Amino acid sequence: MRILVTGGAGFIGSAVVRYLISEIGADVLNLDKLTYAGNLESLAPVETSPRYRFLKADICDAQAVSAALTSFQPTHILHLAAESHVDRSITGSGDFVQTNLVGTFTLLEAARNYWLSLKDEARQQFRFLHVSTDEVYGSLGDEGSFTETSPYSPSSPYSASKAASDHLAMAWHRTYGLPVIITNCSNNYGPYHFPEKLIPLNILNAMEGKPLTVYGDGSNIRDWLYVEDHARALYLIAMRGRTGQTYNVGGRNEWTNIDVIRRVCALMDQRRPRSAPHDRLISFVPDRRGHDYRYAIDATKLETELGWRAQETFDSGIEKTVDWYLNNEAWWGPLRERVYAGERLGMLRS
Repeated sequence: MRILVTGGAGFIGSAVVRYLISEIGADVLNLDKLTYAGNLESLAPVETSPRYRFLKADICDAQAVSAALTSFQPTHILHLAAESHVDRSITGSGDFVQTNLVGTFTLLEAARNYWLSLKDEARQQFRFLHVSTDEVYGSLGDEGSFTETSPYSPSSPYSASKAASDHLAMAWHRTYGLPVIITNCSNNYGPYHFPEKLIPLNILNAMEGKPLTVYGDGSNIRDWLYVEDHARALYLIAMRGRTGQTYNVGGRNEWTNIDVIRRVCALMDQRRPRSAPHDRLISFVPDRRGHDYRYAIDATKLETELGWRAQETFDSGIEKTVDWYLNNEAWWGPLRERVYAGERLGMLRS
């Protein structure tokens, strides 16, 4: 089994690579451009494995992608390379269109040509897994969950670019027969998460006694999925999922943003007590533009067809996450110093 993972130095991608090598024993080629969010230190646990190799390349570079496919001869492609931070998409949408849309098109075309070159058995085995987000569905009210048949209604440049890439991937299956599968996941969290996102940002700010910023009133709700549970799901779907299908991946862990931060504060009070409780650091700031109110994933299809279940509850996963950041300053410290210091992103002039 030879699996090409795009974006394998990112948060979810690196979890997938670590899982494939350590738990599955697959040969993995990590193809990553190494943008600000790509970090090869996240692959330290597997970087010396003879099953792991790395190629620095942009998925928009058709020649580089085609050469990688010809050389590595993958049995599967897991496509995770993407610009993914909503706040950055508000002020820098061009990068999202280029990577998420043009890059996916380039990869699909390279994969189609490679797939057509394969012999019968290898062609039957080949799969292209396109990894996407629940944000393509837009916002939910107080009730209900997203299913695989929910209509697309993206709110941000990020989610719009991912929605467009989903449509491309499915069109390449329906038009050309490319064996594509799509996944849409809920909010991931866990170790090695770049510290611009809600949970790692506020863990680190709590450690440093900085304000813990909450958009609006903090009532926005997300369905949280531990990243290692997601990695297991993606492998299972790539191996056993039906081509031309979409599978939603969610942890069944709905929490408001303010309650997530309060849970982080409570854990920090236990592990790194200060003179005052950490929740005194919470600061409410103007809401994000186009901020979706609620996401919730119905993962019944994945659970019933393929037997997947999330192993982590939010309580167990957030404890592991907080402890990981407390014990791994060597990973996040350089990022805070040189890449992203915790400032608010996505602000537009009025």
